[in-house]
Amino acid sequence: MTTPRRMHLVAYLKTGPTANHPGAWRHPEADLHDIFEPSRYEHLARVLEAGCFDACFYADTFGLPDIHGGNFDAYLRLGGQISYLDPLTILPFMARVTRHLGLGATLSTTFMNPYYLARTLASLDMVTKGRAAWNVVTSATDLEARNFGLDGIPPKHLRYDRGDEVLEACCALWDSWEPDAFVMDRERGVFIDPSKVRYTNFEGQWVKTRGPLTIPRTPQGRPVFLQAGASDRGREFAARWAEMIFCTPHSKADTIAFHDDIKARLDKYDRPPEACKILPSFAVTVGETESIARERHAYLQSLIDPEAQLMLNSSLLGADLSKHRTAEEVAKAQGNQGISGSHDRVLQLMEQERISFAEAASKPRDLLVGTPAMIADQLEDYFTSGACDGFIIWPTISPLMLEDFCRTVVPELQRRGLFRTEYRGKTLRENLQAP
Repeated sequence: MTTPRRMHLVAYLKTGPTANHPGAWRHPEADLHDIFEPSRYEHLARVLEAGCFDACFYADTFGLPDIHGGNFDAYLRLGGQISYLDPLTILPFMARVTRHLGLGATLSTTFMNPYYLARTLASLDMVTKGRAAWNVVTSATDLEARNFGLDGIPPKHLRYDRGDEVLEACCALWDSWEPDAFVMDRERGVFIDPSKVRYTNFEGQWVKTRGPLTIPRTPQGRPVFLQAGASDRGREFAARWAEMIFCTPHSKADTIAFHDDIKARLDKYDRPPEACKILPSFAVTVGETESIARERHAYLQSLIDPEAQLMLNSSLLGADLSKHRTAEEVAKAQGNQGISGSHDRVLQLMEQERISFAEAASKPRDLLVGTPAMIADQLEDYFTSGACDGFIIWPTISPLMLEDFCRTVVPELQRRGLFRTEYRGKTLRENLQAP
């Protein structure tokens, strides 16, 4: 008997008061007092595990954005999407209060050495008993590059070429220990069998590392790879490596096109379609009735300062939207900067709503609005039509929105047989591979 296909849910988080919604921090129910308290992140972890989420991951930018207006004034004054804490310091707190929830960090292959990446992520996978995930980014802004001693961000194709090598090197380091290297035989006086540990001796065009790691083989062998590349080179990178893909298309038709393109590319790397989960991202506004939900949504959107939305999109597009108002101007100003998925979403919105590039770039992200049943209807439609394998859920009002989603929408999805009622695997990868 075939097990019914069920969707996967992953939470997109920031170590700050909100994510992607530049006005939500102003809402009276948004918690602001505990941004630097471990208890905040422990609570989020408990909420998500109670909701049977596969995982959460922390988005991150390695610097203070200063593209909009040529400085960081607006980003600070208007409540930008800043990572106020390094996510790697937060995840162990979340691990201690959960048993099943996958835990992911964003780390850059452009700026970071393979040995550091492999060692850090192996440590996380070990202490979480196989729940680590890596949101693999090549980074997208000159400001980040300058923080790591570069003059600017390299071209996209070179960043992905280096990214391929970094992941190859990390995998070689993770494989430098055999699974049974630990002996711990007190009588024979053998702690580790040295024949089960080997040098890596990886050398490529961009990186090299001798190895081996100081950390033994972890429960998953390597962390689950999450990736969000939307350019052609980014999609090729994802088809080779990603086990979850975070995407932000504007419509269901755009999501289906992205889904089908990625799944078709997997065969080149001898990967079956189910090896990579396509997860479009949404936030929600839930109400007891549709009218209540729409009233809540209208109030939430009213909290967005227009400049704050431009500021956020300037950072995502890699061009100052206070100065550059057409697609041509933005493309010229971007240089090597910008996130392709964000740029594509603006172009899709521009085409489908027949508005200018400036108007599309000024609009906030759409939210799913309605009763729990209405929101479940929309998620079910995407899922059963073959557009995706599940969803990335990002918070507006934090932690309220995720609490509402787990308390009201998740039970509706479970009632319909679309989502798990309990975890089946011991590791994140096992839960992702479960039907």
